[in-house]
Amino acid sequence: MRYVALQLTAVCVIVFILQMIFPWITDSFVLLSSEVLQRPWVLVTSMFLHGGVEHLIYNMFALALFGTILEKILGTKKFIILYFIAGLLAGLGAVLFYDAALGASGAIFGVLGCLAVLRPRMRVYVGYIPMPMAIAAVLWVAGDLFGMFAPDQVAHAAHLFGMFFGLAVGVYYRKELGEKLIKRKINSLPEKEMRNWEDRWL
Repeated sequence: MRYVALQLTAVCVIVFILQMIFPWITDSFVLLSSEVLQRPWVLVTSMFLHGGVEHLIYNMFALALFGTILEKILGTKKFIILYFIAGLLAGLGAVLFYDAALGASGAIFGVLGCLAVLRPRMRVYVGYIPMPMAIAAVLWVAGDLFGMFAPDQVAHAAHLFGMFFGLAVGVYYRKELGEKLIKRKINSLPEKEMRNWEDRWL
């Protein structure tokens, strides 16, 4: 297992450091909706850019933690495919609703969506409150839907595009890789053994 999720995390951190040293990197590789047809590669490059330290920390914590969990479940190749397709779809979603966008959160929401289906009972913390992954996903979707109608500096549409793709991938792999529900078997004693037990102890 190569844990590409950790490698992606390291690349994003390095790119952010370079952004701080060379501001032209952000201007050159950010996703601008008006220019996406002329520079389609920014759908990928913008996934490695971040708008600030807080933005970077939140995204990289989620990528390193949940990314490694999902990569272990799916395998490296499937994880990479999911991550980049979710990121590309998130970028296209951002093009439809915003003038510009950057960050790995759309791809990361794809990871979260897939985990919500494959490991719905896995405990996570949302606002310091522990809850199952499936419930957390519902809250994240609800928050982004609300955010669509209360605009701020977050690309909520990109999150939703990534999340829904991740959910779809999770449904596709659920039978093969989903969480197995453990059913306890209650073995009843044969009637003869039960009578012997009663005669001896009662």
